[in-house]
Amino acid sequence: MEWLMMSMPVLAALILALMIMHARQDRRRLASLSHRESLAACRALLVLIAGIQQHRGLSSAWLAGDSSFRTRLMALENDIAQRLPELQTAIRDEARQPSPCLTANELALFGHRWRSLCERLGDLTIEQSVAQHTMMIEMLLKWLQAFGEARIEPLVPEAGRPLVRDCLVRLPAITECLGQARALGMSIATRHGCPAVARVRLMFLVARAESLLKQVTDLGERSTTANAAIQHMARIIRTQMLQASGITISPQAFFSLSTAAIDAVFAWIGDSVDTLTHSTPQEPPRAAVYAH
Repeated sequence: MEWLMMSMPVLAALILALMIMHARQDRRRLASLSHRESLAACRALLVLIAGIQQHRGLSSAWLAGDSSFRTRLMALENDIAQRLPELQTAIRDEARQPSPCLTANELALFGHRWRSLCERLGDLTIEQSVAQHTMMIEMLLKWLQAFGEARIEPLVPEAGRPLVRDCLVRLPAITECLGQARALGMSIATRHGCPAVARVRLMFLVARAESLLKQVTDLGERSTTANAAIQHMARIIRTQMLQASGITISPQAFFSLSTAAIDAVFAWIGDSVDTLTHSTPQEPPRAAVYAH
């Protein structure tokens, strides 16, 4: 009996150690699950951002009078409509978080606004189209940044956090500067003239993209390709698109070169997200784990 009494503290300590180990394993499992699901949501958001940015550019040319872009516009509208349910699936478990980055109701409202924009597009001016597209893209960028800050950063070592900010904040912001420049440039190339307001805006967007590019820390092969494509787009804008008249570059040519620059940045983002996907998430603070 005395032996049993002496062994009770040892047994209790062993049980406590096993409980702690089990709790840690459970937190790691939830962290890994949260890491994968959050990155899946980020990928879905990036696909939508790229699609709506491209739709905005094509819309500018179409509304400026180039009917050849209508078929591509309709194809993009169908593709984006199919992508929205993918994001719905990706955020299915996000509602279990104490403070969701994106809710099903918010996404449903976004889908309604997107359908409404597509239905009314032919009645809008170029400026109205650009403004409404941009507002929706800014919403997607806000959600993307929220996932980065609240879901991804807490699960990566501190040394990896600049990569999160690069691929989910800085680089997407660059695509948006270039995307807005593409939309403006498409109307300019279609109309063969650059109004003073558009000239100022284009110069700002190019300078902003170049400034953001200098802040990115993730420098690799993709960065070299993207930088070259961005500089080519900037050079064409500065040398061939800022005149009040006499602009000879075709909408098709400008769309191709600007899309090549934007796609190069998205490829860069994709590589960075792959790196994050294959990294082992660290055990997060309790606030970052699913609520029970």
